[in-house]
Amino acid sequence: MTRKILFISDHGDPLIPLGSSQAGGQNNYVKHLALSLDALGFEVHVATHWSNEAAQEIEHFGERSIVYRFTGGEKGFVPKDEMFELLPTFYRQMCATLAIEEYEVVHTHYWLSGVLALMLQQQHSIYWVHTNHSLAIAKAKGTGERNIQREHFEKTIMEKADVVLATTPNEKELITQFTKGKSDVSVVPIGVAPTFLTPSSSTMSLPSSYYLYVGRLEESKGIYDLFEAFRELTAEDDEIQLLIAGGCEKTVNLTTYQPITKKLQRAIRGIEHRVVFLGPQNEQQLKELYSAALATVMPSHYESFGMVAAEAQACGCPVIATSVGGLQDIVQKGRTGLHTPKESAKKLAARMRQLLANRHYVAFMGRQARNFAQREFNWKRIAKQVQQLYKGARYVSTIK
Repeated sequence: MTRKILFISDHGDPLIPLGSSQAGGQNNYVKHLALSLDALGFEVHVATHWSNEAAQEIEHFGERSIVYRFTGGEKGFVPKDEMFELLPTFYRQMCATLAIEEYEVVHTHYWLSGVLALMLQQQHSIYWVHTNHSLAIAKAKGTGERNIQREHFEKTIMEKADVVLATTPNEKELITQFTKGKSDVSVVPIGVAPTFLTPSSSTMSLPSSYYLYVGRLEESKGIYDLFEAFRELTAEDDEIQLLIAGGCEKTVNLTTYQPITKKLQRAIRGIEHRVVFLGPQNEQQLKELYSAALATVMPSHYESFGMVAAEAQACGCPVIATSVGGLQDIVQKGRTGLHTPKESAKKLAARMRQLLANRHYVAFMGRQARNFAQREFNWKRIAKQVQQLYKGARYVSTIK
């Protein structure tokens, strides 16, 4: 008999195209973990919001897994900050469609899905594993912005779940402090898409020397710190360029690939010829960009995990990252990349200058990064670790 697992990923549809609204790291995590567990013989059912009106209500993927989409009373895209009100209706629809008692494990993703599991606990006997994907307390620490409602529910969820799955030792420490040691926390990292674990066969025309940034073009990601740091480098090096992969129609013209907002335009004034906006890139394109970069720069003000850092390292690309959140664990200082304080353009410039001056060190870290990522961020290995959690065993990551 096939063992059945229920994933609840309320705002993160695993089959929605990446790059669309609210389609990022969580969607990718749910998809690849489900597929990897499917390959181990599990039947994974994913309950998610029907955010893409063109999608089918029920969609099969993998060998035996299924996505079930529920409207929660409102079909079509709903910002995740507005989805809390949909949860009671979503819950009733989910319970009317799915036989909850048949699932060996309920694995929830993000706090909104955790609230649905709190409801399930009141009516069903469930073995519950929860992954946060991001934490309100981490965001508050990085940006100063607090969400009291979310903090309340995250604390309750983590204290009620049978197992909380943290993706880095740093996240585990934060959870332990937040819940005063009441949570049973195991550390299992996030994997990278299999694309990044295969050799690159470059077809893109790329500059001979460039730094790479991948992500949203917003202040909390440190993009303006990066522009300020890069400006210093352009005064010292005639060739180095900065490639920017990411952005959306609100920040970048997706026809001309030029920044739209006045703030972005001001930030690159005078260095426009050295900063190249590429817009959103698919996995194959990202792999080629990572593989040829001097380093990938992650100047984030906060990060729960840092998927870009994991992807870059899998491609043999060192990472310069701020010493925040999961980046402190995902980027191994001096071995796979360098750390720098957040919101310090001057110190970030110094780190970038350090690699410009020592290409042998870049090559050394690139080799270390690839080996580290191939070992730690492989979904096949991670699925087996998660399987042990489902059996009630504890797992602690080897990431130090």
